[in-house]
Amino acid sequence: MFDRIVYTIDQLSKSVGHAFAWCIVILTLGTSYEVFMRYLLNSPTTWAFDMSYILYGGLFLMAGPYALSRNAHVRGDVIFRLWPQRTQGWIELVLYFLFFFPGVVSFMFAGWHYAYDAFALREVSVNSPVGVPVWPLKMLIPVAGALLTLQGIAEVIRCVQCIRTGQWPARLHDVEELESAIAAEEADRRRREAAERRAAEGGR
Repeated sequence: MFDRIVYTIDQLSKSVGHAFAWCIVILTLGTSYEVFMRYLLNSPTTWAFDMSYILYGGLFLMAGPYALSRNAHVRGDVIFRLWPQRTQGWIELVLYFLFFFPGVVSFMFAGWHYAYDAFALREVSVNSPVGVPVWPLKMLIPVAGALLTLQGIAEVIRCVQCIRTGQWPARLHDVEELESAIAAEEADRRRREAAERRAAEGGR
């Protein structure tokens, strides 16, 4: 049952993260258009600046749960990675309840009031002469907090499983950094070569 809960939350974080990843494409196209209009036609847009921080802000907020589900957030694990995995599980579990949940839940509830006020006022950007709406971005704050809370529950379940079994449960992997992919491929190649050598030595 717990595996199913973790899988469902991971899939939700993945779907939201993938959906908001398209902000990068839109941001790139919009910025390229602004550069073209500003420097080639001497006719800058009135919305490019607001578009850039709204799209980047939305991406930053909504990709957080996805990054957490992939264990991709920056961490100082110089000492942590040397400990036994069961010890890691205990440390992670304690830290989630001491720091993560209080911070994220506070962020979610404070963000709700912030978003509600922006929605009620239909807040627009003060930096734009055309009044680009910014209330949709602020509405994402409590949503991101709720998704982070859900993903935190999944991570706590992972910690408990690690404490029980002595090993971290596997994670979903849909995107890998090139360096990680090359390292994994090299490790597989070395394992195959070692197996072939053992087989050759056994046949002599």
